[in-house]
Amino acid sequence: MSGVLRVPDGLTWLHGMPGGSEWLAGLPDRLATCARRWSLRLGSPFGYACASLAVPAELPDGIRAVLKVQFPDAESEHEATALRRWDGAGAVRLLAHDPGLRALLVERCDPGTPLHAVPLDEALDAVVALLPRLWAPAGQPFLSLAEAAAGWASRLPVKWEGAGRPFERRLVEVALDQLNGLAGSQGEQVLVNQDLHAANVLRAEREPWLVIDPKPLVGEREFSVVAMVRGTELGHSRAAVRRRLDRLSAELGLDRDRVLGWTIGQTMAWSIDGDRVFPDHAEVVRWLLD
Repeated sequence: MSGVLRVPDGLTWLHGMPGGSEWLAGLPDRLATCARRWSLRLGSPFGYACASLAVPAELPDGIRAVLKVQFPDAESEHEATALRRWDGAGAVRLLAHDPGLRALLVERCDPGTPLHAVPLDEALDAVVALLPRLWAPAGQPFLSLAEAAAGWASRLPVKWEGAGRPFERRLVEVALDQLNGLAGSQGEQVLVNQDLHAANVLRAEREPWLVIDPKPLVGEREFSVVAMVRGTELGHSRAAVRRRLDRLSAELGLDRDRVLGWTIGQTMAWSIDGDRVFPDHAEVVRWLLD
């Protein structure tokens, strides 16, 4: 990589976050440090970015990889540990990790086609095949779903008020009911990914599909499909959302009512982030409630 670093537009929102502008300004130095440490030849950043900068990289032996530098948020803190736990079984392999820089060097998916590029039912077939392999026994250092749910429940009313009550109150109330009711009655605790949507599953050579960018928690299996049910990548309509809910619950042997409850709860919890409001999240919850 040469010249001035072009930061993807998807990261500019970080200027509004505490420490975000400083993190963005420090990216060139972090990339240079990683390139020296791991003897990398870097390309231009991938355009798709939300909370990390991802750059194609090549090692001295010709291995193609991706260098990922994370914004230091809590949700992705233990991504490297989750990738080590999975050890390439359904997810990209971790090649190197610098926790101080929040930098990960991971296996590159080629051709890297996202799961949402294929028809809905083919995409759901892939998810049904992948998920049971990712439900690994886990404990520390991962945050528990119960702790995460308590945090979402405590912050949601505050965020809703602060954003000017952008959605009807009933959506907030039903989300709080679900989060508070489900957290203490969970089944077996396994490693779950709270951001498993169809842009975070890529076509690869080593396996047909591999998961990237996990935001790991320890919780019951029913929670693991929430982002796939909610996500707009596989179609944003009442019919598409309900089809994902029904197929994934049935074919993975999950309790549909608990999947529904977790989807309502976390979708509303993630519907407001700072000064950003996501109307599509509220729309998903309305479809699931009606």
